Amino acid sequence: MSDVIDRLENKEDVELAKAAQRCIVSALDHSRAVNIAIVEDGVERIEGAPILKLPPNVLRLFADMLGTLAQGHAVAIMPKEMDVSTQEAAMFLNVSRPYLVRMLDEGKIPFHKVGTHRRIRFEDVVAYKERRKKASQDALQELVDQAQELDLGY
Repeated sequence: MSDVIDRLENKEDVELAKAAQRCIVSALDHSRAVNIAIVEDGVERIEGAPILKLPPNVLRLFADMLGTLAQGHAVAIMPKEMDVSTQEAAMFLNVSRPYLVRMLDEGKIPFHKVGTHRRIRFEDVVAYKERRKKASQDALQELVDQAQELDLGY
């Protein structure tokens, strides 16, 4: 169910992705415009040109994807409700599969079994990653606060 966009290897495609990202970010930064004109073969038809109306968060998603592709990375799109394997979840969290399995067994991330295989809702994997990120940010903030209390000069 996920769709993967491989890296952009063609230099022209990379430049097009960068230009499209700049246009989208510029539109989001300077106005509330959410319209995109569809251009066919490099020419926008003035009369009857199809226009897409997209919410700003969708445009931000497109801009982020274009930026990632322009940097030479692949992009995967996956519904949050989808179940993933332990290997896919481990890759998303940037941990080893055995470490992930231990976390599952400890109840840190909910999972269910399909036959003998563990399956994890992608939504739960994302939630765990967000909790981990917040805990890291809170710990860092605590260190900053302690440094300021002790007047350590940084």
